Amino acid sequence: MKLIIISGLSGSGKTVALHTLEDEDYYCVDNLPIGLLPQFIDRILSRRVQLYDNIAVGIDARSDSEDLRDFHTIIEWIEQRDEETQIEIEIIYIQAELDTLIKRFSDTRRKHPLTKKGLPLSEAIEVERNLLKDVATSANLYIDTTYTNIHELRSYIKERVVKRDQNKLSLLFHSFGFKNGAPADSDFVFDVRCLPNPHWEPNLRALTGQDPAVIAFLQEQEDVTMMFDHIKNYLNFVIPKFIKQNRYYLTVSIGCTGGQHRSVYMAEALHDDFRGRLDHVSIHHRELGYEDTET
Repeated sequence: MKLIIISGLSGSGKTVALHTLEDEDYYCVDNLPIGLLPQFIDRILSRRVQLYDNIAVGIDARSDSEDLRDFHTIIEWIEQRDEETQIEIEIIYIQAELDTLIKRFSDTRRKHPLTKKGLPLSEAIEVERNLLKDVATSANLYIDTTYTNIHELRSYIKERVVKRDQNKLSLLFHSFGFKNGAPADSDFVFDVRCLPNPHWEPNLRALTGQDPAVIAFLQEQEDVTMMFDHIKNYLNFVIPKFIKQNRYYLTVSIGCTGGQHRSVYMAEALHDDFRGRLDHVSIHHRELGYEDTET
């Protein structure tokens, strides 16, 4: 049985993620008090015939604060049951930057669940973040939706979570521009702003790292080739170690100034190299709004 625990900040996309899994035939329960999770698991496992192979549970800051502090203990209990029942547990934590969350609540005119205690919205979000910090540190997959819309999040969940084979690593290459901030949901961040910049070539400025002319320009640069080899060799060293530790997800972010040329090219080159050797390798270009997946 596969159990996915979805948590995170209100307004970040938890409900969208849960509904996406429900559409993919997961049995979903939203806003389950974390203290009731062991009883819920026992109830499911006590049936003679297991009706559900995949279960997703939504947990948020409305759970009792003491139960949230005991999150690690509760997960350890489930993992001990895992030895007998083969439960595969994934914890997904979804968040977004404060300004983005405030704007979303303003646009939807919905109330934050903690504002009923008289807290201003910004303070309620920070209180929620603090209450869920133990859940966040336990997450297998950390998703930042600051620059992600509903459709992109649905696609992300389908490609990285639903389609991932059991006990297989999902590797994502993510290009971005530092001018818009580095992504918070990265395991590794590589800065390629030191490489020759096609932006300063008038005939290349309007293109991206996916265009043949930009690719040809960068492939001619010795520093680009050396940077690619260094990143590839480092990842070849660390990825097997993460696989041995039963890591399900790994996100490698490549950043340049604007996220149009160098980072896009490097992410594409690494994606093409690793997808021939790993089962689940995907790519996302934050500043281009482009995503593709190879499995």
